[in-house]
Amino acid sequence: MIYDNFGQFIGGKWCHGKGKEPIHVSDPGNGKLLGSIPSASTEDTLAALSAAETALESWKHTQAWARADLLQAVAREMVAASAEAAVVISQESGKPLAQAKREWELSVDQFVWYAEEARRIYGRVVESRVPGGRFEVTHEAVGVVAAFTAWNFPVVLVARKLAPALAAGCTVVLRPSSEVPGSAMMVFECLRKAGIPAGVANLVVGPTAETYEPLISSPVVKKVSLTGSTQLGQQMIRDSADTVKRLSMELGGNAPVIVYEDADVEKALDLSVATKFANCGQVCVTCDRFYVHESLYAAFVEGFAQRARQITVGYGQDDGVTMGPLINPRRLQAIETIVADARAKGAKVVSGGHRIDLHGGYFYAPTVLADVPDDALAIAEENFGPIAAITSFSDHEDLWARVNNSAFALSAYAFTRDPARIRETVTKLEAGMVGINSYALAAAEVPFGGIKASGMGREGGSEGLHDYMNVKLAQIVV
Repeated sequence: MIYDNFGQFIGGKWCHGKGKEPIHVSDPGNGKLLGSIPSASTEDTLAALSAAETALESWKHTQAWARADLLQAVAREMVAASAEAAVVISQESGKPLAQAKREWELSVDQFVWYAEEARRIYGRVVESRVPGGRFEVTHEAVGVVAAFTAWNFPVVLVARKLAPALAAGCTVVLRPSSEVPGSAMMVFECLRKAGIPAGVANLVVGPTAETYEPLISSPVVKKVSLTGSTQLGQQMIRDSADTVKRLSMELGGNAPVIVYEDADVEKALDLSVATKFANCGQVCVTCDRFYVHESLYAAFVEGFAQRARQITVGYGQDDGVTMGPLINPRRLQAIETIVADARAKGAKVVSGGHRIDLHGGYFYAPTVLADVPDDALAIAEENFGPIAAITSFSDHEDLWARVNNSAFALSAYAFTRDPARIRETVTKLEAGMVGINSYALAAAEVPFGGIKASGMGREGGSEGLHDYMNVKLAQIVV
């Protein structure tokens, strides 16, 4: 079993944690225990931090081409482990096997991309006003990184942090969600097989007091990277203030979708339904609240509901399943609360709106809500589940106040065929990322991240690499 063979990865070796209580990992598709691991203690976390600190000097001075070769080796090991890894991801997160395979492939992309980017860490030379002088601008690894990842994408979130940090010359202590630790372990086993030097990448899995506090309070940690809730991000920002750490925060989202009167409705529906219910809606950049022009509203609602009813809900590894369970009973209860609030405020449940009793897992029907008022939780807050909240609009100017009236600003989308409207929409939407006639925003080669309460910093692209580097200026006079 993966939980028996792996555990904590500290100083280049797998070891058992010394924590008081074991971590029990359950399958959300049936509620059954997948396995248990000894949790990390404070002593384990400090050992991982020490290993990262010791390894930093050598790793940051390793030639970029050598770091690139290692990341390519990691990618090759990941490709070889694809089949086994997809099963682990599906079991721990509940997502269908096809989606788990795709997540592993996207994680491989991160290591391949940043292997290439490691060779392209460019500086520049600027002419000086001092006779015989010049300015040199260079980039250096920020130092030891503490990384924290969420459960909804248990591998790609790990890869988004590890790959750029290692490419930049940083060392890392990563703490994944305790609900999906085996998925992160699969990545670290590929690192080990690829020959990662001892201490360069470390994994600790355990309770907050033992795995968070020692990292966030340590002056050794120079940067913190988080994918998690806005509330957790706010706390982490406060906790990092005393040691003035550099921060990257990928936090919550509540993405609006505008469907203009000239939109290709069938295309909008096909893409929206597939995106909304992928990973049971537990995606920070998914489409949450739909603003549909009144001329298309009735057809859009009915088309959405028809497609939602055709989704096959079930255990992630069963054939033909296109939507799995929610991650745990708390999410199930939260979704019920959101739907009940919408009903109470006058929204209509067009399809779904109920639990599904299946395998003993945490299943909820793909749900379409129509005539949802702006103050309903389904629109006002991130629902993080299989709920599509649909409302209408007629006045284009009033639309912007409604769409941008959110503390979250991670992603936003629109469907239109008018070039002028496309430019206006990209300009007026308040979001870190905008999709026009497309939801495909997440790729290794482009920056991923939000603004406002959705966070700071970027993962992906050259921006993701430079988030792990300091800028140094030298004035040289000869």
